[in-house]
Amino acid sequence: MVRKSRDSGTGRRRTGSSASPVRAGRKSVVPRRAISNESAPYHHGALRGALLEAAERVLERDGLSGLTLRALAREAGVSHAAPSHHFGDLTGLLSELAAIGFRQFNMAMVAAGASRSSPVEKAYARAKAYVAYAQAHPGMYGLMFRTERLDMARPALRDAANASFAGLAGAIGATRHEQIVERSLSLEQAADIARAWSLVHGFTMLLLDGRLTEILGRLPKGANAAALLDAMLKRAIGEARAG
Repeated sequence: MVRKSRDSGTGRRRTGSSASPVRAGRKSVVPRRAISNESAPYHHGALRGALLEAAERVLERDGLSGLTLRALAREAGVSHAAPSHHFGDLTGLLSELAAIGFRQFNMAMVAAGASRSSPVEKAYARAKAYVAYAQAHPGMYGLMFRTERLDMARPALRDAANASFAGLAGAIGATRHEQIVERSLSLEQAADIARAWSLVHGFTMLLLDGRLTEILGRLPKGANAAALLDAMLKRAIGEARAG
């Protein structure tokens, strides 16, 4: 009887307690297997970076309309909650991604300008790097200028966009042989900045949208989009000097 009573009591303890070695072991193993793919990026402290890399892949592959928080989660192999945890909402994600785009964009133009000596040569090189970046990263480039989809108050995006404008203003200032204070432009300085930006940005958008096909098809043999841009830049700089 005593033995039976102990067995019964032990049985009750096994049934009602979560401290059973068998059950505790199962509980500790199953969840780990279930979330192993989701938590992997946490192990090296780079989930946020991994999410942004995955977001750029989705953006370039599927376009802006295809980049959602759920699509990002699938691409990165994480839970649907992970992107929201790091970026809040889709606007937050797109803003942080655009900030990366502006930084890449700025570095490409700085590197191109550094390889030239005169201010005019630097301006040429920067313009060509501008177009080359857009051609290599059309999804990212398009996102950078979709301000209605971005939160320009986010520090990372604001700083990166301001740096881009500073680079443009600095390049124009060098061709004018003067230092441009970005917060206080003269009308002439503003006109030169807007003119240069309009020319290169307009050309880039027409090129990416395929709207230059007719013109390119009528160019002399051997001429291409790069030759057309080069001719446009020479004419613009020549007219600026004449003015």
